Amino acid sequence: MTTRSSKMVLSALRSVAMRRAVLPARRSFSTSPFLKEAAGSTLPAKKPVGAFRGGIFGFLTGTIVAGASVYYYVLGEYRVSNEMLTEDIYALQAATSKLQAYIGELETKVDQLKKK
Repeated sequence: MTTRSSKMVLSALRSVAMRRAVLPARRSFSTSPFLKEAAGSTLPAKKPVGAFRGGIFGFLTGTIVAGASVYYYVLGEYRVSNEMLTEDIYALQAATSKLQAYIGELETKVDQLKKK
């Protein structure tokens, strides 16, 4: 092929390609005004939440949740420690009763030895 014939082939290919690109689309993607209005009217208008107001709301929510969780944790720990203290008091009371009984027995034995 000569350069002249290759130029002719290239120009023919370009013209074919350009013709196919210029052809109008067979299907149009558009909506009617009625459908646009119907879709727009069903959605409620949202009031924008400002960053400051949203930040305060988030901070207060987090503070309340953290405070409530700490309160219930401390309340649970208080109950456990209170039960342990009560058990220790009952154990001390029982030990004191045993000690009083033992001292009473020793005093009676000492009194019996003094009488002899």
